[in-house]
Amino acid sequence: MTLQKQKSRSSQSSRQRKPSRASTSKAHPPKRAREVALAEVKDDLSKYLRLAVDEEIVIARHGRPAGILIGFGSDEDWFDYRLEHHPEFLRRIEEARNALRAGRGIPLRDVE
Repeated sequence: MTLQKQKSRSSQSSRQRKPSRASTSKAHPPKRAREVALAEVKDDLSKYLRLAVDEEIVIARHGRPAGILIGFGSDEDWFDYRLEHHPEFLRRIEEARNALRAGRGIPLRDVE
């Protein structure tokens, strides 16, 4: 016999999703999440890959989150994901932001 986890009884306002840090694109609204047991995902991976295009699939092992299945609706989505998670790209963005804060940027009006 297994014990089932009870759903939170917190108020709706305390359960609101925070914006995902994974995506900075305004064209892609935050995805909702669905928790699925690892055994279910293993039994029907193609189904969950299709669902993952529109929602994050949290894979649970023994009732605890163990991973996330992220689907891509297009090659552009895949490219965006890779870019947003590429360490060298993120490092260069941080360097550029620091340079702007330090006043070492070029004003837009000076760019032709």
